[in-house]
Amino acid sequence: MGVTKESVEATLTQKLQPTYLKVIDTSGGCGASFDVEIATAAFVGKRMLERHRVVNTALTEEIKDIHALSIRKALTPEQWEEQNAKTTAAA
Repeated sequence: MGVTKESVEATLTQKLQPTYLKVIDTSGGCGASFDVEIATAAFVGKRMLERHRVVNTALTEEIKDIHALSIRKALTPEQWEEQNAKTTAAA
């Protein structure tokens, strides 16, 4: 059947226990393509490239069948809260 939005969400939830996770299927019916926004304590103390590697490692099996994966946001829970506070204050 291939990789689905739900399977990517389930794997990331199980392996990284995010406080925030958003997976968007951008495939348009052509292959498996996803955008990911994630906030997890697993990113604390890691630079952006390391955070992307954490996500890619968590999705090792799925990556074999994914055409494109875009990690739009890879934040710590604290960074996520700060970002949301700024967005809420601006609204």
